[in-house]
Amino acid sequence: MDKKGIAQVLEQIGSLLELKGENPFRVRAYHTAARAIAAFPGHLEQGLASGELAAVKGIGPATLELMDEVRASGRSRLLDTLKDEVPPGLADMMKISGLGVTKIRQLWQSLQIESLAELEEAAKDGRLAGLPRFGKKTAENILKGIAFLRQVSEFRFFHNAREEATALVQVLTSLPEVARAEIVGSVRRRREVIRDLDFLVLLKGPAGALFDRLGRAPGVSEFVHQTDASATLRFASGAVADVFTSTAGQFGFHYARSTGSRSHVEALAARAAAQGFEWTDTGLRKNGAAVPMPAEEDVYKALGLQFVPPELREGRGEVEAAAAGKIPTLVEERDMQGFLHCHTEYSDGTAKVREWAVAGREKGYKYVGITDHSQAAAYAGGLAAADVSRQHAEIDAANKEFPDCRLLKGVEVDILADGSLDYTPEVRATFDFIIASVHARLGQDGKEMTDRVLKAIDNPDTAILGHPTGRLLLSRDPYPLDLDRIFERAAKKGVAIEINADPQRLDLDWTRVREAAEAGVTISIGADAHNTAGMKNVELGIGIARKGCLTKDQVLNARPLEGFLEHVAQRRAKK
Repeated sequence: MDKKGIAQVLEQIGSLLELKGENPFRVRAYHTAARAIAAFPGHLEQGLASGELAAVKGIGPATLELMDEVRASGRSRLLDTLKDEVPPGLADMMKISGLGVTKIRQLWQSLQIESLAELEEAAKDGRLAGLPRFGKKTAENILKGIAFLRQVSEFRFFHNAREEATALVQVLTSLPEVARAEIVGSVRRRREVIRDLDFLVLLKGPAGALFDRLGRAPGVSEFVHQTDASATLRFASGAVADVFTSTAGQFGFHYARSTGSRSHVEALAARAAAQGFEWTDTGLRKNGAAVPMPAEEDVYKALGLQFVPPELREGRGEVEAAAAGKIPTLVEERDMQGFLHCHTEYSDGTAKVREWAVAGREKGYKYVGITDHSQAAAYAGGLAAADVSRQHAEIDAANKEFPDCRLLKGVEVDILADGSLDYTPEVRATFDFIIASVHARLGQDGKEMTDRVLKAIDNPDTAILGHPTGRLLLSRDPYPLDLDRIFERAAKKGVAIEINADPQRLDLDWTRVREAAEAGVTISIGADAHNTAGMKNVELGIGIARKGCLTKDQVLNARPLEGFLEHVAQRRAKK
């Protein structure tokens, strides 16, 4: 079993212990160990053999013993026991936003509710509303949460889908009937959540021979659909893959066609008709003859268009922009000079201050902004005011040791319920910069939440607004905000708005990134990394920035250190 599988076992154990009401410290130990295993950058077997894994914070003798058991048998006796003791439906309930362990235990013990179906029935017939600490509004929110879970059950996070697609395209490439295989569809367009995986294959022979082989491949449970040129496969894991085929002469046409959204392809077809072409399922034709298109650049060139990067192919005016020559040069990861939004042992991170300096230097960053949670975030072990000077001394020491990668004394300050910022103004003044984020009291209505965030933007200490809508993909909807007012105020005050690159957030949504940039807002890309392995999140944030049509000039931490510090200074000068 790999790291992901071990981490899932540990997470399940922690959740089930929590539902049983076990010791909170024991519960937290399993969740901490799960995060540590998932974040471990090395190979599992090598880490165990060398003892490197045993030295990781959060991984103790009990975790190592459980790992040995799972690796040897594929099972955990403790997890099996807990599953016998706790109905599986209770764990599903934990995915409903706002329904915590205490309330789930209450439902289990008082109403004997053990599944989502039973929970839905109780919410509809009034039994939930009659329970202490529930009420009618809670019952309504639970029904919304159940509907949301059903809606997203077919989807998975982009980074997980891309990993699966990468493995499958390697399998396709290895088959004797295949000359070339590429990932297309929503994964290539870098959508935040993915339902189906799409592939384009350049054939060496007839498609039938390939499909026959795929039908016998391990893990393939059925053909959902099949034509002469494509097949839809369902895997035992539940994943669905569409495989399209092409000849060499039309590979570029099919590459463009199978990458773009339906709206993008329709816009291309309309453009083709206006240019005197016929857009067909097999390629472009002119005067009845097929037009060779071995590369996808050929498609856009033939239609008199700038090349449209895959991330933009969503049917949101990019074809018209390409016709006018207005597709900008999009930001790339190599443009990033600063790495922002990371946590250390001083809050809920696992890396030491010095480790961030080493990692930033190795990745070629000129500066790294450390931003532990502030003291109000007790759930995340927030940085106490009394510990600020001690952390800053460690940062100073690291900067002397690594002068070519500057560590910045940042903090992720909680925006309190009334819109004020955590810490006193005197403590906040000791930080180089401040990210202000909402983490609690998410149930405020739209006006309350908007006013709360606007007040935080007005505070001159706020340099960046963190994960602005609070969404958790496939788990929690954004909280209600008037984003138009937020963008207008942020642009006026010079506050940057973050694209939080945590794969479960990717917040701000790319469609709103475009609107923010058009309103004059500067965008910051923050990894929200809790260990050095989380530095890879930046690439996910870059994908959202590119989908938002951002150039490097619109990204705060694509600026050199002096430019970033100037942004902070301009904010504080307004005190």
